[in-house]
Amino acid sequence: MRTPALLVLEDGRVFRGESFGATGETFGEAVFSTGMTGYQETLTDPSYHRQVVVMTAPHVGNTGVNDEDPESRRIWVAGYVVRDPARIPSNWRSARSLDDELREQGVVGISGVDTRALTRHLRERGAMRVGISTTETEATALLARVRQAGEMAGTELADEVTTTEAYVVPAVGERRFTVAAVDLGIKANTPRMMAERGIEVHVLPATATVEDVLAVGDDGPDGLFFSNGPGDPAATTHQVALLQQALERQVPYFGICFGNQLFGRALGFGTYKLKYGHRGINQPVIDRTTGKVEVTAHNHGFAVDAPLDGPTTTPYGQAHVSHVCLNDDVVEGLELRDPEESGGALRSFSVQYHPEAAAGPHDAAYLFDRFCELMAARSQEGSA
Repeated sequence: MRTPALLVLEDGRVFRGESFGATGETFGEAVFSTGMTGYQETLTDPSYHRQVVVMTAPHVGNTGVNDEDPESRRIWVAGYVVRDPARIPSNWRSARSLDDELREQGVVGISGVDTRALTRHLRERGAMRVGISTTETEATALLARVRQAGEMAGTELADEVTTTEAYVVPAVGERRFTVAAVDLGIKANTPRMMAERGIEVHVLPATATVEDVLAVGDDGPDGLFFSNGPGDPAATTHQVALLQQALERQVPYFGICFGNQLFGRALGFGTYKLKYGHRGINQPVIDRTTGKVEVTAHNHGFAVDAPLDGPTTTPYGQAHVSHVCLNDDVVEGLELRDPEESGGALRSFSVQYHPEAAAGPHDAAYLFDRFCELMAARSQEGSA
């Protein structure tokens, strides 16, 4: 028999179920993910730090947990909500059950919840604080603690998830480029996909300075990369200043997710919190530079506030919105180009979604090739 569990949202909505994973009590921001597969990658994505993830797919845990698919060194979600967990995992790579893994890592979860009703509630009311407890039976008592918990807005979290020491992911085959990648919550598949394209990736802590970046490579890096990560981009200042210093030196830049938001701030745009965010693996985005629509993976609760049409003049060049979500017109990508009178060549770019997504989709993997093309073009300019 499982232990009874209680879930309380900060607006007072109550759900009861059974414990899943560790027993105890946890608090965080309630968000939902629409992925029907890849739950292990979701759990180990550092962008979910301090968030309680509600899975909209009813059956979770069918393939168990393996040792090959984690995106980082640990599970980062603050809590986990599922409707119908698998009783017995069935997959040739499964090493243990999801329930056992959550319990081993101390992640408090709840099962037997009407996740459809909970998701609809979050879509109507927005992401909000939540508490899950297997020790508290009184909803009013748990609600009081939920309302005392910290909020995501105004919180800087990159320092809590970043690597403590720099490390190198070598290029596969011939080394074509060297990139300084600032870890704001980087996923393992990102440097892996770069390495497959001949990029030697030097992963730096979130505290890296411009001197640290410029020390990468024999004559400085061929490019700079900012990863995904948790927290409010408006509360982050150090990495924005670092990026501005790199843009002044015309170092080619590529950013993903949090890296897109910080790119927007470096260019002078604001950011804002979405009502319930984009999370899952089925979001349609149009690449306005090609006219193609991609099915993409998302995990973001904040977005860049930039004009969708026309260039914006910045101290570093002309900024354009390159990608847009077709569901709600949220900015999903930015480009920095030379002024038209100077040729309009691409200098830097970023996307809000995840081209490195595992388990998928893989429609946007071409962006890593675009980064290589950008670095090659800038290298030719420098040698001309």
